[in-house]
Amino acid sequence: MVDLLNGFSSCQYLSEGKKLIEDKILSLLPDENAYPESIHRAMRYSLLAGGKRLRPILVIAATEAVGGDHEAVLPFAVAAEMIHTYTLIHDDLPALDNDDLRRGKPTNHKVFGEAIAILAGDALLTEAFILMSRSKGMESIPAEYILNASHEMATALGSKGMIGGQVVDLESEGKSVDAATLEYIHTYKTGCLIRACIRCGGMLGQASSQQLSALSLFGSHIGHAFQIIDDILDITGDEKQLGKDIGSDLSNDKATYPALYGLEESRRKAEELVKESIASLEEFDDRANPLREIARFFVQRTF
Repeated sequence: MVDLLNGFSSCQYLSEGKKLIEDKILSLLPDENAYPESIHRAMRYSLLAGGKRLRPILVIAATEAVGGDHEAVLPFAVAAEMIHTYTLIHDDLPALDNDDLRRGKPTNHKVFGEAIAILAGDALLTEAFILMSRSKGMESIPAEYILNASHEMATALGSKGMIGGQVVDLESEGKSVDAATLEYIHTYKTGCLIRACIRCGGMLGQASSQQLSALSLFGSHIGHAFQIIDDILDITGDEKQLGKDIGSDLSNDKATYPALYGLEESRRKAEELVKESIASLEEFDDRANPLREIARFFVQRTF
């Protein structure tokens, strides 16, 4: 990764991080010709379709922020991207958002059918825990830290985490929701995974309790900001740039920040959350600059 203390560039960091993750994905994914070929082709189709790779980069950046080695956490970072891709495949299904486009390509179920798409998501989630729960590639990290980080990730994904947020989001469609319900959806549906990536990176880098508390606060703020921006882009974004269907929140009558507060207030809230996230890293040195710049990127993103 780029030299964080000398001439740091957020764009370069994100670009190099993306390449690092994609190279590692290729080395860890089952071959598309492995039997049964259909499931492995479907897994690879969505996982290799592109994307910003922000979540695995956050694992790396949090590890580096506490003085850890990014090479040592690459399998865990790839696992985070597998988890994210599983959520996208399932979100796009007809029973949920019923989207036709993801990362500029037809959604998984449009190419492979609903049954294989469901199983591809399941397989990616399972493969992620295979990577997280073995020591290969992470030998320099004590087993206790790997176990704690894996438990952290599992907890973030469960019925009291991301899945819970998705359920409330689904059950809120077509209803008038209050601010507390909207906050719950944002905190859990999207925020939990982003926060977990940051906390897990810190854990694997052997963060102190004080550092981990600061990273947790940072993750909570940017996870919330990311979903607000996503809500805004569903209204204002360009489909070609975003690589996915826009307007689906409106067509599905989903609970969103712009629907409750309007676009300008939503933007103001996202900017405020990003400022708070950066402030939470006040005690960190320049090694946390990637986290700070990624937070700024969140609120400035147009895709």
